[in-house]
Amino acid sequence: MGSNPTPGALRQNERINSISLRSFSLLSSELLGPLATQLGVGGIGGFIVGFALKKIAKLAAILLGLLFVGLQYLAYIGIIQINYDRLIEYAQNLVGRAGEFSIPSFLIANIPFAGAFAAGFALGFLKG
Repeated sequence: MGSNPTPGALRQNERINSISLRSFSLLSSELLGPLATQLGVGGIGGFIVGFALKKIAKLAAILLGLLFVGLQYLAYIGIIQINYDRLIEYAQNLVGRAGEFSIPSFLIANIPFAGAFAAGFALGFLKG
């Protein structure tokens, strides 16, 4: 039959459990603290930037639309003449340069922050 543990063995067992729980708590707070901070700051910062950028993009789109309509009106009444061939060439060069985008190294070094920032940015852009 099994033997009953002595009171001394029980106290030793409790002390080991207490030490292992304390070390796990310290380990988790040392690892999860900075990670949670990066995720929180990245997510909130990304949301704010995404929200603001969408508002700014809407305003820029309205202003560019008004500028385009104004230029078209001035061309229609004969005040200005628009060189559409040069305009198309300029737009194609501008779009061609947009493909030369690369991920900055500081984002690669901070993957949790960058991931949370991207998710927050997407949510903020959708809500904006």
